[in-house]
Amino acid sequence: MVSEGTARALLAKLAAEQAESRVPSLVAAIVRGGVVAWFGARGRVGDEPPTPDTQYRIGSITKTFVATAVMRLRDEGRLDLLDPFGKHVPGTPLGDVTVAQLLSHTGGLTAESPGQWWERTPGTPAADLLAALGPETARHRPGRRYHYSNLGYALLGELVARKRSAPWEQVVREEILLPLGMRDTTPRPRPPHATGYAVHPWADVLLPEPENDHGAMAPAGQMWSTPADLARWAAFLAGDTGEVLRPATLAEMREPATVEDGDAWARGYGLGLQLARHTGPGGPRRLAGHTGSMPGFLATVWADPADGVAVLWMANTTSGVRPLDTALLDILAEHEPPLPAEWRSSPVDEDLLELTGPWYWGPAPYVLRVLPRRGLSLGPVNGRGRASRFAPNADGTWVGLDGYYAGETLRVVRSPGGVTHLDLNTFVFTREPYDPAAPVPGGVDPDGWR
Repeated sequence: MVSEGTARALLAKLAAEQAESRVPSLVAAIVRGGVVAWFGARGRVGDEPPTPDTQYRIGSITKTFVATAVMRLRDEGRLDLLDPFGKHVPGTPLGDVTVAQLLSHTGGLTAESPGQWWERTPGTPAADLLAALGPETARHRPGRRYHYSNLGYALLGELVARKRSAPWEQVVREEILLPLGMRDTTPRPRPPHATGYAVHPWADVLLPEPENDHGAMAPAGQMWSTPADLARWAAFLAGDTGEVLRPATLAEMREPATVEDGDAWARGYGLGLQLARHTGPGGPRRLAGHTGSMPGFLATVWADPADGVAVLWMANTTSGVRPLDTALLDILAEHEPPLPAEWRSSPVDEDLLELTGPWYWGPAPYVLRVLPRRGLSLGPVNGRGRASRFAPNADGTWVGLDGYYAGETLRVVRSPGGVTHLDLNTFVFTREPYDPAAPVPGGVDPDGWR
């Protein structure tokens, strides 16, 4: 739990937002180390204050569940992210758009579905939606740019349904929600739940917003959840995936596939996850999660995997809530900055210890360090240039995990006299700058340095 002073500062921020933005009810939570460290609520749901078990509509946070279901199919080998959509759902004019492009909103599809504004009207079956697609559904060349598409996630929901031979919401519930203990996350509301309202811009009166089953468009924003359940999802996004998803797959979903704002790169999108960069009292953060909005409701969940902290908030208003998530994270960082883990020595295999220290790529000095579980890191001494971490392979090589050498192979080349050089995807690293005793590509001038 947070300290009393931190809790008071967080509640003060929440209360000010609820009052100043005129929100019927507003809840928020901080998740740290996988558990709820603080929960706050203001306003009323009916005649009572909201609780961790009060349901709110979470809108496009639904997309993160659908994306997780797609990635589970990929991990099982039932599809490839580079597959064209038409391989799994034939007969549409969007057959060449890939699964990855749909996940990352780079497929070039129109933002909304054909017909009326889907968020305020009853939905139609998937067959009717697919039949209504035409040439105008594609607005940009696939892969060219980021263009958010609710329609794209409706199509992914249909893909999940066809691959599992079950409705998408059943798949999400059985494969994701129930294993995580999220029993109060449902496609339609259950009591107690908040009613969605529009707040009049110039008077303190409310207008109830409609709520419908959106049929084929439901995968884009149908779900309802509670602060308690969404806190478990926040812990999932921070890395506590349980048996639902491999941590490496979640890390892949958090990698930027595209950015929303060009050179600034403050907002981007991975595979089903929105991404954000934020700098506050705690330093720079890279957040992963999603926002959600439907008529009458707003919600947001962000996680920072680097320090295992996450934030969420939910409100029953159509619009008007200011960026509350990063403000709460900043308060937490200011009042309770995270402490670094204690350093402790750990044993290192002798064959790795002899690899540590300086290496040279041509004249450029690099340093190699040993990481836990026989991992390695290789980067420039001055910190400027290509750096990567490496994980061991069973055959005695290493594979790059990140940076320029991600996916590339690092080999330690030995002779009877010991290690002669490192071979990193044809780049040769030597113990001395351009060591003439090593097989430097192109050779070394026989007259040496002069």
